[in-house]
Amino acid sequence: MDAHSAGPNGYLIRSLYFDGVHDQALEDKASGIFGREKYRIRTYNGSDDTIKLERKHKYGDYIHKESVSLTREEYERILKGDVSFLKNGSMPLQRDFHLAVAHRGFRPSVIVEYWREAYVDEGDVRITFDKRLSAVVNGRDLFEPGAMPVEVFDDARTILEIKYGSYFPENVRVLAQPESFQRSAISKYLLCREMAFRHFLP
Repeated sequence: MDAHSAGPNGYLIRSLYFDGVHDQALEDKASGIFGREKYRIRTYNGSDDTIKLERKHKYGDYIHKESVSLTREEYERILKGDVSFLKNGSMPLQRDFHLAVAHRGFRPSVIVEYWREAYVDEGDVRITFDKRLSAVVNGRDLFEPGAMPVEVFDDARTILEIKYGSYFPENVRVLAQPESFQRSAISKYLLCREMAFRHFLP
């Protein structure tokens, strides 16, 4: 089991996604644009011990993620729209996020929440089961004590993801039998934005 797990159910992930004034990230995903990116701030188990600003690039079937740590104070500044401290950051992610917010109109759009049960195999293989996928429908603060997450699926559905780099181990391949199933591009962000729309969160 993944070392970050807090118990048998894994760990709670809560992510605040950002999008432009014309919902570029949402439209790119819905339209299946070959190359696209999303910005988010992610926390674990409701704690501010680890806060990460992340960018997820997707080029066809290939995904690349970048990450940089934030303090609670920096997170609060971003939530208020102040990203000036990132302008001269040492990492491209910091500078690009500053441009996205300050000049491209990116702003918080929705909080995505789920429980992740994660396992590691040899090498760089990770197998995750994401459960109780929910959208927070009453705000956009990751640490809001009165947050109201609403599950997006009517049934107890679990999202299975197998993440691997240079090779796909045979034992995992036999269990997953990818040739027997149709691959599905599940977008937690898209599903949660739709749920937020239903609850009149613009």
